[in-house]
Amino acid sequence: MNLNSIEIRHLRYFVAVAESGTFRAAADRLHVSQPPLTRQIQQLEELLGTELFVRHPRGVALTAAGKLFFEDARNILTLTEQALDRVRLASQGELGRLDIGIFGSAALDVVPRIIQSFRKQHPQVQIVLHNIDRQGQIKALAERRITVGFNRFFSEEVGLVWETILTERLHLAVPAAHPFARQEKVALADVQGQPLILYPRASRGGFIDHLLRMFHQRNLTPNIVQEVDDVVTAVALVAAGAGLSLVVDSACNLNLPGVVYVPLREKDGAVFDLYMIHRDDDESPLLKAFLAVARAQKTRSPKIARAAS
Repeated sequence: MNLNSIEIRHLRYFVAVAESGTFRAAADRLHVSQPPLTRQIQQLEELLGTELFVRHPRGVALTAAGKLFFEDARNILTLTEQALDRVRLASQGELGRLDIGIFGSAALDVVPRIIQSFRKQHPQVQIVLHNIDRQGQIKALAERRITVGFNRFFSEEVGLVWETILTERLHLAVPAAHPFARQEKVALADVQGQPLILYPRASRGGFIDHLLRMFHQRNLTPNIVQEVDDVVTAVALVAAGAGLSLVVDSACNLNLPGVVYVPLREKDGAVFDLYMIHRDDDESPLLKAFLAVARAQKTRSPKIARAAS
């Protein structure tokens, strides 16, 4: 038996004859003439070394071997069709796995909106989120462990492309009983001397350093009482009355009881960009589809838009 000589065409013709019950009906169904169809079935039987049909004057019936082969042949055709569909979907960015790096407040607003929109448009794509800081994302992108990342304070890296996906303002998270909670805005100078909880402590060159520069540029000295790993912990400590914290717009979605978010004055309120990062040599349809959805969501923070209007 030379299995290499058996083609998909043989299986398709065989299944059509088995389901139709006659060579004529199968030929009509396949839009071929009957003699070539008959020859293909004979050739298949020769390759398998057994008869698949019992020929009757008014039709055909499957032999015992034919009945067994029919189930497998039909399954093979179904799997082949599924494989072709999957290849087509993958080539259009409609199928596959997308690994996304996120960190901190980026997970609290625009990134979930982008992912939700992408899932609606591409429901068969598997999305896997990885909580990785900036340097970890850069390394994971280089090692191809993630496809795209979202982070702040990104600088030029060989082989990577980044673009601003959101610009946000700074707010002061304060306990509801604090005098600042009753103000419409707060000056950065007024924050001097207040107990501050900053984050993330392991990421130098990031959010903490930018905040410290803001203070130092104004000859102010921040009173840092604690450094924590992430914004959620910082705001939770604010809720517990342990101090105040500086957060971007996205973090204001953390609706913890007893916490009020007060924007900094415009002249004090530094803006912070959130970047979308990916490899410059990644031409995959899946990434292109994701970038298109993300760019459609690209916006300035609603709070900044209102302040500018």
